[in-house]
Amino acid sequence: MSSTSRPVRACIGLGANLGDARRQVEAALRALATTPGVQVLARSSLYRTAPVDAGGPDYVNAAAVIETDLEAHTLLRALQDIEDGFGRERPYRNAPRTLDLDLLLYGDAQFSDPVLTVPHPRLHLRAFVLHPLAELAPDLHVPGLGALTGLLPAVSEQRIERLADTP
Repeated sequence: MSSTSRPVRACIGLGANLGDARRQVEAALRALATTPGVQVLARSSLYRTAPVDAGGPDYVNAAAVIETDLEAHTLLRALQDIEDGFGRERPYRNAPRTLDLDLLLYGDAQFSDPVLTVPHPRLHLRAFVLHPLAELAPDLHVPGLGALTGLLPAVSEQRIERLADTP
C-alpha cells in the first residue's frame, strides 16, 4: 500500500440500509480500526436517516475521524475492500446497500479525478454526513466550502434522528 510521508487526518462517512444496518455500521467501524495504516481517533453516534435521492429503508449512518499514512486513493481502496467484505453490491447509483464507506475529507486536500473527489462532492447536501461530522468536529472547516456550521442550515429539512445508546 502506498503511504504519505506524514500522517493525514481524514473523515469517513459510514452508512447501511440493508440487513442489520446498525450492526453492520458498528462492525465496519471495528474493521476500519484494524485497517493497516489507519488509526480511528473518534467516531460519532449512530443516526437514523431517510434515504436521499433513493428509495429503500432508512439508513443507519455515522462518521469517523481517522489518522492515516495511506495515500488518498489507497485509503479509498481499503474502504472499498471493507465494503466488499460486507457484501456490497453496486447495481445502480444510490442503490440500497449493506454498507457504504465514503472518504469525505482527506486533510485539507481538494482534488477530483475519475476515481475520487475530495472533499466528497455531495458532503454539503447531506444531513447524514454533516450532523455526525458536526458532533465530532463542530469547528471543522471544509476545504472549498467553509465552516461546517454554515452548511447545516441547508439540510435542516432532511430527517435525521440520533439513535440512543451510541457514544
